[in-house]
Amino acid sequence: MISWWHMNYNHIMIIAPANASTSNAALDAALRYIEQLEYDAKAYDAQIKERNAQIMQRDRYIEQITNERDARIEEANHKQLKIDQLTYELSRYKRHQFGKTSEVLSKVQQDLFTDSMAEDFAAIESELEQMRDVPRKPRVGAHRQPLPAHLPREVIIHEPESCQCNQCGGALVKLGEDVTEKLHYTPGTFSVQRHIRPKYACKPCERIVTAPVPAAIIDGGLATNELLASIVINKYLDHLPLYRIEQIAARQDVHLPRQTMAEWVGKVGVALQPLVDALTQRMLQANVLHADETPIRQLDPGSGKTHSAYIWAYRTAGNSPPIIVFDHQSSRSGKHARQFLAGWRGHLMVDDYSGYKAMFNDEVVELGCWAHARRKFHDVFAANGSTTAHEALERIGQLYAIEREAAALDDAQRHTMRQNQSLPLLETLHSWLISIPTVGNTAIARAINYTLKRWPALTRYIESGAFPIDNNPIENAIRPIAIGKKNWLFVGSERAGKRAAAIQSLLATAKANGIEPYAWLLDTLNKLPTWPNSKIHDLLPLKNQDGCP
Repeated sequence: MISWWHMNYNHIMIIAPANASTSNAALDAALRYIEQLEYDAKAYDAQIKERNAQIMQRDRYIEQITNERDARIEEANHKQLKIDQLTYELSRYKRHQFGKTSEVLSKVQQDLFTDSMAEDFAAIESELEQMRDVPRKPRVGAHRQPLPAHLPREVIIHEPESCQCNQCGGALVKLGEDVTEKLHYTPGTFSVQRHIRPKYACKPCERIVTAPVPAAIIDGGLATNELLASIVINKYLDHLPLYRIEQIAARQDVHLPRQTMAEWVGKVGVALQPLVDALTQRMLQANVLHADETPIRQLDPGSGKTHSAYIWAYRTAGNSPPIIVFDHQSSRSGKHARQFLAGWRGHLMVDDYSGYKAMFNDEVVELGCWAHARRKFHDVFAANGSTTAHEALERIGQLYAIEREAAALDDAQRHTMRQNQSLPLLETLHSWLISIPTVGNTAIARAINYTLKRWPALTRYIESGAFPIDNNPIENAIRPIAIGKKNWLFVGSERAGKRAAAIQSLLATAKANGIEPYAWLLDTLNKLPTWPNSKIHDLLPLKNQDGCP
């Protein structure tokens, strides 16, 4: 009798006979079959994994394409919104150009307003030009007045790279030349640069070959970069209104219309804005900053009246490297400082203006200004010779004597000196101040109460050698603007104020770094037209870590 047995192996039913040899052969066959199934299953699993990977790759590609499409749509929408905003702003300026402003302002004020309007027009048109998908051809000065014949000429010839055709190798035959004249300026002297671009023909290829027009900040512009840099320096560093620059040029029999210069200034301001953005970004990487603000007058083009606006000023502490950024805003509201410093963390040196108070927390810590506290006592002493005020000045002077001695030290050494020498002086000063009766609202009482109220912020500087003792560095940086107001009286618009603040940020930073502003600006204007945006930080007017520009 033949006996049978059953084995369930992964749902495979094996029936083996009782005969041993037959049973072994059947078992071997079954095992081989199972191995084949396992191999096929693994191969199938690999195919499934590969297919899943392909599906995931396809999904990632679809997601990437979708994100890129959405980004392009968002960019296009943003660009269109910006174009609409600029177009509206341009039309608004044109409506106000011949409005009641001219009936309200004096002749000098009207000149300043006209200059500002022309700058704004040019700046808006320049920004619109940057956003156009198909840039317009540069304007050619067909109706431009010839440059004065009495000015000396410098001839600059721009030849093609080769005298042979780069297609057939044949010789080029000269046909003529394109000539462009630019008004050039070196300090005190006007001249003319005569740029000649010979035109050549390749007869076999029927091609015209000329050297390319050199890249420029203002395509087709009349001014060389030397003249542009000089005008910008005169206006924003020397605080000369454009009508005065026009008068200076006229003394050399050079007609340099204010409106033309205003257009140049507006376009240069747009070209320099990426550097200002990069400078601000660099400054906000510092963990100790100064802040201050100063009022200016801003014209409302619609009403012809002026109102108070403010230049907010920010500066890095120390000199590694010093960075100064001005920010024009319509008011003194503390929201402007909060918006400018949004996301920044560190220690902020300020005076006692309440507009800064809302931003102080665990991430933004206040540093008090000893110069302001000292000034309170100085005013009292100057007014009535108070012996208490005099002693306060002497005690505060001892703190400053330590700072002068520590100026050449590094932060760690300065911190040690402050802990060893300044801290004991501060403790005795505090004990002395609280021992003085402050009855009534006398001037000396106000000075003492101010110092005691500000005591935590005033004494925080000894916690680190990197903290400044006062806000004098930013007050010194902002002082030229206060002086310049006597010349330019007001800014002609909010846009003009922001442009002035931006350009003055670059020039003030250059000065603070020991870099001659005109030389830096000229070099930057020469490089900017072909400079990659990814390396814009390399153009900033900052000295290197070794102290070299």
